[in-house]
Amino acid sequence: MIIDFHTHLFFQAVANDRTPFFDNEPEFKLLYNCPKAKIATLPQLIDTMDRHEVDISIVLGFPWRNPEYTKKNNDAIIEAVTAHPKRLRGLACFDPAWEGAPKEAERCIDAGLSGVGELAFYLSGIDDRAIRLLEPVMDVLKRKGNLPCMIHTNEPVGHQYPGKSPVTLNQIDNLARTFPDNKIILAHWGGGIFFYHIMKKQMKERLKNIWYDTAASVFLYEPQIYDMAVKAGVLEKVLFGTDYPLLTPDRYYTDIDQSGLTLEQKRMVLGENARALYPDL
Repeated sequence: MIIDFHTHLFFQAVANDRTPFFDNEPEFKLLYNCPKAKIATLPQLIDTMDRHEVDISIVLGFPWRNPEYTKKNNDAIIEAVTAHPKRLRGLACFDPAWEGAPKEAERCIDAGLSGVGELAFYLSGIDDRAIRLLEPVMDVLKRKGNLPCMIHTNEPVGHQYPGKSPVTLNQIDNLARTFPDNKIILAHWGGGIFFYHIMKKQMKERLKNIWYDTAASVFLYEPQIYDMAVKAGVLEKVLFGTDYPLLTPDRYYTDIDQSGLTLEQKRMVLGENARALYPDL
């Protein structure tokens, strides 16, 4: 089974014309101002899944500042999951700074979504204010069955690109320490913090409820990143995620085939590991 844990959908008006949605949405403009930044529709996602033999996709919206856009996007995710219950699961997305964020998380979970994400702090990084804003959302997730929360992270070094936030490893470490009982998925390999699983003290325990997705890996790392996950002892925490429509699954299949993973290890990454978060998959 192949499970893509990181795909994005918007509501139809954004797919039709994104430009009206740039006003007062600096994060959206940052990521999607370039015409080459792809926006997919639901039929395109399902077609891509069929062509690349993806059984299930986890679909995410965008952390809009405007609550109206937030609700429209989450409603679109709910509708997609309702229309394709065997192919899709969804996460509720919003700006954690919105005072209605915890209630929106509850509303979406009650409507059939399976957690929260991809929450992002593109302009600030995961600073102390971000941690405070996450607290009520994390409480909702624990109360609703300890559902997962996906959070945008990125490597703190290297080249710049749209959406690369000023997050630090200390901030990611603080996130893990603050919410030790929540299930947290760190997008984009967790900014590399998984390397610290090999430390003799503290970090293995601190990161025990952290998972890492592979979204954008093709743009960021050599295929040996998968081998490094094996050496760090975290391969069972690695979730296949494409960041579709940024990239299609076949680009990742090529990288995985070029790594040193065994067939069984490939199966773990491509789908089996996701069952730790959703046992009924």
